[in-house]
Amino acid sequence: MTTTVNGPAELLALAGHDLGHTGWREITQDRIDTFADAADDHQWIHVDPRRAASGPFGTTIAHGYLTLSLIIPMFGELLAVDGVRMSVNYGLDKVRFPSPVRVGDKIRLAGRVVSVDEVADGGVQLVLDFTVEIDGSDKPACVARAVYRHYP
Repeated sequence: MTTTVNGPAELLALAGHDLGHTGWREITQDRIDTFADAADDHQWIHVDPRRAASGPFGTTIAHGYLTLSLIIPMFGELLAVDGVRMSVNYGLDKVRFPSPVRVGDKIRLAGRVVSVDEVADGGVQLVLDFTVEIDGSDKPACVARAVYRHYP
């Protein structure tokens, strides 16, 4: 379920708030191949199913940066911010990829608001902990601390 807030004051009240989980998304070979083309990263563990079948993961795996990039659309399922003129991805403090995402795996995002602070120009900065979970796995695909800014 999406948490919806309206403006900076409501954003400030989110500190410590657990945003829950998104729905599951299946990672297909087509998505991996499309990302490989966009990133110009055609390493065989990502794009060659035949060779990858005898590789260390038994199949192709998603690029770590593909998994990371999917945080953006999945985050939209967790939090909607109305009443601001602009929202920006301010960066990442830490990212790790503890477990590979194999083709056919389903992933989802869990999010928690670590802190919310006022910044210049009336803006509000949110620091969030994200975990990209893999269906059926004890280890996450990605853990990241992200920073977003919202301006009225």
